[in-house]
Amino acid sequence: MTSEERISKYEQMLDRVNAAAQQTEEALAAYDAAQKDLRALEKYYTGKAWKTDFAADEKGLLPPDLKRGVLSEDGVYNALERFRELRERIAPPEPPQG
Repeated sequence: MTSEERISKYEQMLDRVNAAAQQTEEALAAYDAAQKDLRALEKYYTGKAWKTDFAADEKGLLPPDLKRGVLSEDGVYNALERFRELRERIAPPEPPQG
């Protein structure tokens, strides 16, 4: 491999690494920004208001064109679980010492 080929090869690697770092920084910023919403969503989902809204939907009391994905038990649970899994990937738990 010539010097030019080697430099080009590693320059492409550097570009990919820098692009991945930029994408990761942007994703982490979005993740951090979502934490407040996540806490509010979990509080809503585990509280009385969600049960009241769910019951209203079951009785057909809500407008038919109202977006209601938040009333999907699996949808909210899956979103909360997904963030728990992401949290573990970002900061895995420390192994037990012994």
